[in-house]
Amino acid sequence: MPVATGPFDVKLTPLPGDEREAAAFLGRLALDKQFHGDLEATSVGQMLAGRGERPESAGYVAIERVTGSLAGKSGSFMLQHSGHSSPAGQSLAINVIADSGTGELEGLSGTMTIAIAPGGAHTYSFDYSL
Repeated sequence: MPVATGPFDVKLTPLPGDEREAAAFLGRLALDKQFHGDLEATSVGQMLAGRGERPESAGYVAIERVTGSLAGKSGSFMLQHSGHSSPAGQSLAINVIADSGTGELEGLSGTMTIAIAPGGAHTYSFDYSL
């Protein structure tokens, strides 16, 4: 299975919130990313995040549409995120949504991992199949 790697830039923009009492623990954000390296693309999406009473306790889900080129092939595809953190640790799953590939990326499947360096730099590793 090929692996695409590289850095990416991300911009998170808060979206209008929910006024109900429970919404104090919820956040909704717009995602804008620029991928570099083996995946030269932009993405747009939305994230819904929630937090617990402790700062290290949180979770998020997100959907983003990635448009650009992967290993020289052009098209778009959708990613689904599911992340969780607690005092015991963190987990993150990012998967290509089945049948979301377009253009030369039709039939794309795979999983992505991300890493954030102490200085805030973001990188991805994308295991995929075409």
